[in-house]
Amino acid sequence: MPNSELMPIGVFARRTGLTSSALRFYADSGLLPPAEVDPVTGYRSYDADQLERAIALRRLREIAMPLAAVETVLDAGPDEAARLLDEHVARIEEDAAAARRKAAVIRSALGGSAPGLLIAALKGPVLADAVDQVLTATATAREPGAAVLTGLHIEAGDGAIALTATDRYRLSTRTLVPVRPAERAWAGTVDGDDLRAAAAEVRRSALVRVEAVPYGIRLRMPGREDRHCRVLPGEFPDHRLMLASLDEATTRATIPKDLLLRGLEEHPGERVALHVTARGVNLRSPDDEHPGITLPATVTGEDLRILFGTTTLHPAVSMAIGPDVMLDLRGCDRPVTIRSADRGDLTTLAMPVAPDHSS
Repeated sequence: MPNSELMPIGVFARRTGLTSSALRFYADSGLLPPAEVDPVTGYRSYDADQLERAIALRRLREIAMPLAAVETVLDAGPDEAARLLDEHVARIEEDAAAARRKAAVIRSALGGSAPGLLIAALKGPVLADAVDQVLTATATAREPGAAVLTGLHIEAGDGAIALTATDRYRLSTRTLVPVRPAERAWAGTVDGDDLRAAAAEVRRSALVRVEAVPYGIRLRMPGREDRHCRVLPGEFPDHRLMLASLDEATTRATIPKDLLLRGLEEHPGERVALHVTARGVNLRSPDDEHPGITLPATVTGEDLRILFGTTTLHPAVSMAIGPDVMLDLRGCDRPVTIRSADRGDLTTLAMPVAPDHSS
C-alpha cells in the first residue's frame, strides 16, 4: 500500500477520538499496532481499515473494560462479543450496587451511632413478602430521570405502614400493621435494588426495626448486621389521587388465580385480549385468529373486551394473595384494579395497552 494511503498518528487520533499517547500505549500492548513505523524517525502511521477497531477499543475502555477483556471482545465474533459485553456490564452493576451499600453504611457511621427515627417494627417474613410483591410493579421502569419509579415508596403513620410502587403502567400498594408503629409520620422512596439485596436477611429475621437515618433507612435485625438502603431523590407520583379518582367498576370478575396465570404463561403473543362475559373470561389473541381459552369466573356487570400486554398483566396477577383473584374493570381504556378475592391489603392497578374497539 502506498504511503499516501496511511494516516499519521495525529490524524488517526483525531478520527478515532483517542489521544496520540493512548495510541502508543495500545500499540505497545499489542492491541492496536500501527500499520507502518518509519525505521529512521519512528513515526507511526495507521491504515483506514484500522479505524473501526480503534473506535471500538475506545468505547470499550470508556465502560472500564480491562485490556485483556477488550482484546477478547475485539477478536470475537458478534454473538460472543455481545455475550462478553453483557457479562462486563452485569459485573459493573453488581460492583456499583455493592459500593452503594457500603457507602450507605459509611455515611450512617459518620453520622454517629444514635438510633434513627423508628418507622416501624415488623415481622421479617411479612416485610420481605410485601417488598417482593409491591416491587414487582417496577419491573419495566425505564423512564429517564425518574429514579423514584424504580423504588418503593414508604409512608408510615397512624398505626400503619403503606408500601407503594409504580412504573406508570402498573401500581401496587400494600398496607401492613406493624408490631410497633412509627414514632412520628415519615415518607420516602427507598431504592428498590437495595431492598432486594436485603430481602434474604430480612426474611430470616423474626423482627425487623425500620429506622429513618440521614439519606436512607436502616434495617436493624437482632443477631445480624444492619442493612442500609438509600432514599431516592425526586417526587413520587401522587398515587393517592390516582386511586381516589378511579371510576366505579362496571364489571367485576373473580377468577382462580392459578388458571389465569397458566393461561397467560401459555399465551403465545405479547398482547392478550380478555373477553369478560357471564360465561367466564376468555383469553385470546388480539386479532382473534385463535379461539383462545375460557376460564371459569364469577362475573357481574357489563360484557367487556380489554387488551393487555402480557408482561403488564402477569406480574400484577401473580402478586395477589390467595387462590382467587378479583378484577374490577372500568372500560377498555381505564385502569383495572386487581386484588385478592378474600383479602384487600394488596391492590394493583394495571393499564390496558390501548383502547380496543374491534369486534
